[in-house]
Amino acid sequence: MGRLNDEPDPIFWALNSSIRFDRRLAQHDVAGSIAHARGLARIGVLDPAESDAIVAGLGTIRDELTAGRFGFESSDEDIHMAIERRLFALIGAPAGKLHTARSRNDQVATDLALYVGERSRRAGELCHALMARILAVAEAHRDWPIPGYTHLQRAQPVYLAHHLLAWFWMLERDVGRFAAAADSSAVMPLGSGALAGLNWEVDRDGVAAELGFASPTPNSIDAVSNRDFALDYMYAAAACATHLSRLGAEIVLWSSSEFGFCDPAEDFSSTSSIMPQKKNPDAAELLRAKAPRVVAALSTLLGVSHALPLAYSKDLQEDKEALFDAVDTVELCLAAADGLLAGIRFNRDALVAAAADQFPAATDIADLLVRRGMAFRAAHGIVGSLVRVALEAGVGLGELSAEQLAGLTDLPFDDYRALFEPGAWIDSKLSVGGTAAPRLAEQFELARRRLAEIEVVPRSPAAPS
Repeated sequence: MGRLNDEPDPIFWALNSSIRFDRRLAQHDVAGSIAHARGLARIGVLDPAESDAIVAGLGTIRDELTAGRFGFESSDEDIHMAIERRLFALIGAPAGKLHTARSRNDQVATDLALYVGERSRRAGELCHALMARILAVAEAHRDWPIPGYTHLQRAQPVYLAHHLLAWFWMLERDVGRFAAAADSSAVMPLGSGALAGLNWEVDRDGVAAELGFASPTPNSIDAVSNRDFALDYMYAAAACATHLSRLGAEIVLWSSSEFGFCDPAEDFSSTSSIMPQKKNPDAAELLRAKAPRVVAALSTLLGVSHALPLAYSKDLQEDKEALFDAVDTVELCLAAADGLLAGIRFNRDALVAAAADQFPAATDIADLLVRRGMAFRAAHGIVGSLVRVALEAGVGLGELSAEQLAGLTDLPFDDYRALFEPGAWIDSKLSVGGTAAPRLAEQFELARRRLAEIEVVPRSPAAPS
């Protein structure tokens, strides 16, 4: 008999049980248990025969899980107890020794750290693939013009490749955040016990090395209560999903009839149930809509962690569903964005026509006046007057007559008209990081170099065999 006489109420069981979602940690739990068994053998808690039996039994369980043959039962409270139950069925009494020098508190924290490390590396890999896709699409459109926007109003023209590479650099920062999450999960909680440490001098360094961790945790209380590594992952996922939402939003706009800049791939689009003429950019719309879901998952774990007394409380069971949903969502969105861009087609004629709008040349006119000695604020006012005259006359800035121009500024007419030569606006943006062709070439080289530098699959916890 245990501490409690009564069986759990079915309602409490439904509330307390986590097997329906924490089974996702099964392979990590097996890996941690194998390493723990070997650690127990090294300090004499298990004799060689017992250690071999436990490791072999866990190997069988791992194979059953991989093949989808593991039999879960309604009495399984969580994945840890399910695996322990099966191990008893396979090897008998030695299974009862496995939980020596281990609590479910440090066990689940270890499983989760292994999982976060694995998914952080996978997210980085997917970001890397999408960056390569964006780079390829940008290379194919490096000299195509497109209007640049602020406040969703035409501002200054840029090269389409320059705009696309903005997405590349967003993802490059995401790679760094996911790598940081992998690093923060690289400290092993196992060996901390329930909160105070163990009565056994387990070789924590050896167990950590076997599981691929960089080191064991230095404080047992922090170890069992820490979920910062999950928060780090979820912040990285939230930022990444938000970036993908911006990519999706622009494709939705650009593919509309009002813009007509691009045509999304058919295999990432749908049609209307009632209007057969429609081609809806559903994948891009869903990239836009999935981001708040990931942000909400981050908020959930922040809420669970808020004001939580040390060390472990059952509240921390609520870390998993939010984390797992964030993982599934951001990985799916990264793969979808890759597929969406693989088949996208841009309409050069529409882009050229839109980028030829003469009003975005206003800043270039002001800068020309500044080069002739005028203060920028004064130049800004003069060009604003030119814009008003052009609008009232119903012409573009480049179509103003010498007489109209002379009424506002002494700028030579030939110099003024030269500003409207094809490509003059885009290639005048010569600052580092600007859209001018020489700077864009530098940016491509930097992007290719950065892509090659990124370690797609960093250090990975090795599941013991």
